Amino acid sequence: MSREHSVDVRLPFARLLVFGIQHVLIMYTGCITVPLVFGAAAGLDRATVGLLISADLLVAGIVTLIQSLGVGRLAGVRLPVVCGATFVGLNPMILIAKEYGLDAVYGSMLVGGVLGVALAWPFARVVRFFPPLVTGTVLTVVGVSLIGVAGGLIVGTDPAAPGYAAPSRIGLAALVVLVAVGFLCLGRGVWSQLGVLIALVAGIVVAIPMGLVGTAGLGSASWLGLPQPFHFGAPEFPVTAVVAMSIVMAVVFAESTASMLALSEITGKTLTKGDLARGLVGDGLSGVLGGVFTAFVDTVFNQNVGAVAATRVHSRYVTAVSGAILVVLGLVPRVGEIVALVPRPVVGGVGLVLFATVAVVGIDTLRRADLLDRVNATIAATAIGVGLLPVLTEGMFDGFPTSARILLDSGVTLGAGVAFALNLVFNHTRLGALARGSAGADEAAGATDSTAGTDGTDGIGAATPSTPSPAVAG
Repeated sequence: MSREHSVDVRLPFARLLVFGIQHVLIMYTGCITVPLVFGAAAGLDRATVGLLISADLLVAGIVTLIQSLGVGRLAGVRLPVVCGATFVGLNPMILIAKEYGLDAVYGSMLVGGVLGVALAWPFARVVRFFPPLVTGTVLTVVGVSLIGVAGGLIVGTDPAAPGYAAPSRIGLAALVVLVAVGFLCLGRGVWSQLGVLIALVAGIVVAIPMGLVGTAGLGSASWLGLPQPFHFGAPEFPVTAVVAMSIVMAVVFAESTASMLALSEITGKTLTKGDLARGLVGDGLSGVLGGVFTAFVDTVFNQNVGAVAATRVHSRYVTAVSGAILVVLGLVPRVGEIVALVPRPVVGGVGLVLFATVAVVGIDTLRRADLLDRVNATIAATAIGVGLLPVLTEGMFDGFPTSARILLDSGVTLGAGVAFALNLVFNHTRLGALARGSAGADEAAGATDSTAGTDGTDGIGAATPSTPSPAVAG
């Protein structure tokens, strides 16, 4: 009689609950930061941001349950997965909101999610086209490009507004960063894992006497309630917005693939292409649910992957409990309302740490891409440079048609497109051999592809990953 795998072990309820709560605490700050940042950048009022947070937690919980428990042969990787809102879609969503409105944001997300569900199985078969060279480049661009968003939250976005770039706002953000760094670097165990959440709470406490926490109208939200579908009205589907969110979904697929491969290595559970495809269906469903309930596209959270490695608790039923907790939190609108009180400089300070950590994870991923190869190094350099152009050169594409600017002004879509295209040309065609000056370059390209995590058989393997930082948010 075969022994039950550690992933499928049902722990006693008390342990399930304790470890499930720990996973929620580890991912919570990263999960709620996305709606907080998006709401601030889109100019939404506190009540609306609270609704986004509730929807965000609800969808994250549902997708976590699907990934942990599975839905027949349709969806769910059945590994100890915790999902939450990804930063990858944040910048494109902000651009779409400013250009077309919120109904276009969620319409394009809905279409991107439907396409994700439809293309999950084919993507699982062509995952070799998204090696660390591509995913590492994109994550680096995502992290660096969002640092400007964090800066805008700290100092403000209107130079003529009272309090713009006030030293008190910058000092508050600096305090949040220092507290986060202190706990992340000096804390042990759970104290290190909760460092960003502790910094968030500390920032709120300090902001209260500064008059930055407005409680007027607090308590207007009900205790129980389901987020309203299509809260911002009937969805709209501008072509460029749909293209942008579809690219975001492809990047999320590549990001989640790497995380699922890491979990496979950590737990010792073989990951088949079928398992991977069902996991990607879960990502696609997050886009569908996010589009309906005005939430966000979800991905596998790397800090929870790190928690699985650190605690050696591999049971997927633990993360299923985490998903159930998130669903409960999402059905309590008062929770979202309270979280929406967090002052923008505090969100900016927390975001600065999280966004920069995403960039560092991207750099760490690129370490597995053989950058000693001049072609790979050129691909990464070019994609990062092009991806950061619209971020560092404000108004660069103002002369282009409005519809095109959604794609051109987004470092994520530009960087991802360039990285994917150049990798395809130089690592999957004979042009790569010509560029490297030897007929043996095809084998080198094949070796590079293997780092994407597929060995060409039904079972998928991956190089042992480095332990993700607890601060990484998806």
